[in-house]
Amino acid sequence: MIKYIGSKRRLVPVLGELFTAAGGGTALDLFTGTTRVAQEFKRRQGVVTAVDTARYSEVFAQCYVGTPSEVVDKDALLETLRTLNDLPGRDGYFTEVFCRQSRYFQPFNGERVDAIRDRLEDQYRESPLFPILLTSLIEAADRVDSTAGLQMAYIKAWAARSFKPLELRLPDLLPGPGRAVRGDACSLVDSLGTFDVAYLDPPYNQHHYFTNYHIWETLVAWDAPEHYGIACKRVDSRDDSTKSVFNLTRQMPPALRQVIADVDARFVIVSYNDESWVSLEQLVEMCEVHGYVAVLAFDSKRYVGAQIGIYNPSGDKVGKVSHLRNLEYVLVAGAERDVKRVAAPYSASSEPILSSQAPGQTSLF
Repeated sequence: MIKYIGSKRRLVPVLGELFTAAGGGTALDLFTGTTRVAQEFKRRQGVVTAVDTARYSEVFAQCYVGTPSEVVDKDALLETLRTLNDLPGRDGYFTEVFCRQSRYFQPFNGERVDAIRDRLEDQYRESPLFPILLTSLIEAADRVDSTAGLQMAYIKAWAARSFKPLELRLPDLLPGPGRAVRGDACSLVDSLGTFDVAYLDPPYNQHHYFTNYHIWETLVAWDAPEHYGIACKRVDSRDDSTKSVFNLTRQMPPALRQVIADVDARFVIVSYNDESWVSLEQLVEMCEVHGYVAVLAFDSKRYVGAQIGIYNPSGDKVGKVSHLRNLEYVLVAGAERDVKRVAAPYSASSEPILSSQAPGQTSLF
């Protein structure tokens, strides 16, 4: 999967075990991002609905969640990937904007992206293979970029991986049905249906995903947008329509409260960390609408961009990192007996960790 702020890669085994302990079945991943958690639920035979506002998230969800591997002709797909890998590069918008006007990718790889993405648009737009091939292209580009993980800036000197040739690979598709939905969680949550497990990992600080991953938005839309600044961000990133209520200090808490209340599931699982605008006590109180709440705590490294320092737009280091680790919380809400059973293996004792107690901590690595 792509480098992603807020990625739950290290929490995935825990979330998967919680899903299995809850009895599996149907699952909702309401802020799916890269679909990493949705994939884990599907891997455990869950029927998953994956929701997000981002264009690239919808493509990932169509690929990994909405496409059953058993309906795909793997040999034909591999042949298509070989054909795309053999295309000669073409100097287009992507190369000009993201390789010359900015330095996210080496030009020889940018030309490959231009050529492959044009072919996808011309020949595969209406094909069921389109989200699979586009996912492969995004992941291939991510492996040869020159960033610290966010697309708000690029590294001053070319990253070593940027010299490698872009290579499309076969995405690891999963068997079984699933559903991809693009839209705002606040508007959709009460119309998505009833689930056995609902997982919520909302944005809870100022990080704006639309601008953090504006290149992936453009690669999916393929609309050659006007752009601005050294980062060559899309001009529509200034529009209110591309901004999330969860990135606004005052509006985020009531929006989160409403989304948690509106979700319909036997178990509601919420991820959260200690850098949020909402306190743990507030979040526990929000989740209590679904019954008993257990709180699990995991010591974790912060995302890579927070570990390398603070840089200005010219790439000069201008600030120091305040801390390198944080606490990742997982709140499990539902019927008391069921929650205690599901959460007990990750608690500090035989009892779940309660909001009135100091949470026990498990290191994720």
